[in-house]
Amino acid sequence: MTGRLAIRLDAGCVSGVTEVSVSNGSCLASKGMYSGKAIAQVQINTPKKVLSVMGNALQPRVDGSASPVEVLAIQPNPSRVTFVKMDQVEGIVPLPEAEKVVSAGRGMKGPENWGIIEELAAELGATTACSRPVADSDWRPHHEHVGQTVIAIRPNLYIAIGISGAIQHLAGVNRSKVIVVINKDPEAPFFKAADYGVVGDLFDVVPRLTQAIRDMKAAG
Repeated sequence: MTGRLAIRLDAGCVSGVTEVSVSNGSCLASKGMYSGKAIAQVQINTPKKVLSVMGNALQPRVDGSASPVEVLAIQPNPSRVTFVKMDQVEGIVPLPEAEKVVSAGRGMKGPENWGIIEELAAELGATTACSRPVADSDWRPHHEHVGQTVIAIRPNLYIAIGISGAIQHLAGVNRSKVIVVINKDPEAPFFKAADYGVVGDLFDVVPRLTQAIRDMKAAG
């Protein structure tokens, strides 16, 4: 979509931007490459520029000045696309926009155990997510699947529960600001990417964590 718009506007285009700087009419955009292992800096010199920004990459900033508003009257050509229906997820923050995410994997052993994940997410005000095997097994809906080839996220807090940490999953979440891993396997690859790790049975650890958060909120 951004590419088509850039062609129409005769503009330079960069997608998946994580940082932007502008100087003397030139725009320097940074974006992740090779599953987040490197950062590319792309300079755009065209008068018009089209950028798509990764969720939670740029924080709103107030500089005290007023922004001019220009009203444009546009008459688009008749669309050749026919709208059929819209399936919209309601009641939760979409994963790309979520600041807190609680995610779980095959360590949950089955969909019937997902209640403890939803309780933890509710106490934190977080959005729930899952790994690919969970979505493929229809334990959870596919719109909750995060990873390199589906939804890549960058929340302020990502809690991975019962997820071993396959490279495809890590590539989709490694831009999270804080990663917490709960897994009974001390050799799980995810611990290498974690800021905080808990080695233990998730069915014991998660309810204790949820209760600790409740107690903290009640005390404070």
